[in-house]
Amino acid sequence: MMPLKLSYILFLILSTTIEINAGNIYVVKYKNQADLKVFFVDYPNQADLLVYVAKYSNEAKDKDEIWHYVKYPNQADVKIFFVKYPNQADLKVYFVDYKNQAGWKVSHKWQGRLR
Repeated sequence: MMPLKLSYILFLILSTTIEINAGNIYVVKYKNQADLKVFFVDYPNQADLLVYVAKYSNEAKDKDEIWHYVKYPNQADVKIFFVKYPNQADLKVYFVDYKNQAGWKVSHKWQGRLR
């Protein structure tokens, strides 16, 4: 049994590590490796989520609508796979040019889970 102080310190370290990596997305090669299947729509009104892609991971912290792509799967909070057809997708996204355009268009089961 771990002493209470040690378990609390371990909890703080783990929660801080998770918080630092929030918003990191990795695109996998195969559908079965993905946490989330995503379809890219042609128009914003077809999307569940309008996404802005950030250069730095700290811009994406605690935000579903701002994604930062990482190079390795172990750096990611969510692994996604882009599907060819909308009926295969868990989430439909449209990429926007500016942060202030990003956000959820509809209430969705993945809301709050992409962080």
